[in-house]
Amino acid sequence: MDLGLVRTGIDCDVCENTRGSGCVAAVRDQTAQGHGESEWNLKNLFCGWVDVDLSVKGREEAVTSGQALKQAGLKFDLVFTSLLKRAHQTLDIVLQEIGQTDLPVVKSWKLNERHYGGLTGLNKADAAAKYGNKQVQIWRRSYNVPPPVMEEDHPMNNVIVNNPKFSMIRKEDFPKVESLETTQRRVVAFWTEEIVPQIKARKQVLVVAHGTSLRGLVKYLEGISDEEVMNLNLPTGIPFVYDLDENMKPIKTLQYLADEETVLKSIAKVASVGGTTKHMY
Repeated sequence: MDLGLVRTGIDCDVCENTRGSGCVAAVRDQTAQGHGESEWNLKNLFCGWVDVDLSVKGREEAVTSGQALKQAGLKFDLVFTSLLKRAHQTLDIVLQEIGQTDLPVVKSWKLNERHYGGLTGLNKADAAAKYGNKQVQIWRRSYNVPPPVMEEDHPMNNVIVNNPKFSMIRKEDFPKVESLETTQRRVVAFWTEEIVPQIKARKQVLVVAHGTSLRGLVKYLEGISDEEVMNLNLPTGIPFVYDLDENMKPIKTLQYLADEETVLKSIAKVASVGGTTKHMY
């Protein structure tokens, strides 16, 4: 699970843009190692829309992320986040660290993590044994190839479909599986319709989202090809910043709020899960 922020029209220690355009940052962290959900992390399971707790490591990373944002001198007016509690737990910790616990929060399913369909709840190694490692990597990393759909008899189907947090989602919009492409479609729509107007109104906006959600947004903002995005890794627990022009396009590639050694170490850890190596620094 991940944290992102958006800011505009103010000076900080990271961005040089003070002309009234914008700036975007994001950070990833761990999921599902707390209370009864610890097996999701320990057993390396596909999580997606299952509403699990933030791990102990994830909480530590959220503290570090909040401290990095505070050190960068960032302040916010409004928060956007997903409907998943691991995002809310990350947000609570970050806001505590930056001393802004009273910010208004807007929650939307369009910022949810990708729905992994029939892979949900499977151990990644078991999935590779069942379908072949190459096929699983295509499902996990490709842009437009989704995993198998989640059938009604899937053990996690009722858990997800009957989650009261998702009751406002129209039946025709409720996914049974998503690729990066379909995840990106809803994230970019939310970005364009809800977040960008706040940036243009000179609001300082914090966005808390998830790994695939942010991969899709980075692909959109940077114009990364469908092939290149397969090898894109975003580090966990490290905020990154975009300097945006008046058209909400990056002036330069993302900048991390951490030293290079820390960033590369985190990227290597993320890449080792899927066997990929590309990073942006």
